[in-house]
Amino acid sequence: MKGYWIILGTDVIDADAQKEYSQLWAPICKKYGASVRLLDPGALLESVTTKRVLVVEFPSYEQAKACSIDPDYAKARSVAFRAYKREMIIIEGNLA
Repeated sequence: MKGYWIILGTDVIDADAQKEYSQLWAPICKKYGASVRLLDPGALLESVTTKRVLVVEFPSYEQAKACSIDPDYAKARSVAFRAYKREMIIIEGNLA
C-alpha cells in the first residue's frame, strides 16, 4: 500500500529557506519515488494556523517512513522549519 506524508503548514515566512529546502528536497524526492501535491486552499475548512496542506505520496508506507528518518532529509527538514511552521503525519492507504 502507498504511504503519504500529510503536511500542515503556515504561510512561508522565509523565502530563502524555502528555496533552499526545495533544492535539498529534489534529490530526496527522486530517491524515494515521491510526488508532492499542494491541495487547493479551499479544501481547508477548519483551521486556526494552517494555511497550506501538502500531500507527499510514496510508492509504499515503508518508503514514506524510511524517507522521514533519512539523514539527508533531517538536514532538509531543519531548513524547512526555518521556512515555515509545519506539522506532519505519515499514513498508509490509497488516497484518491
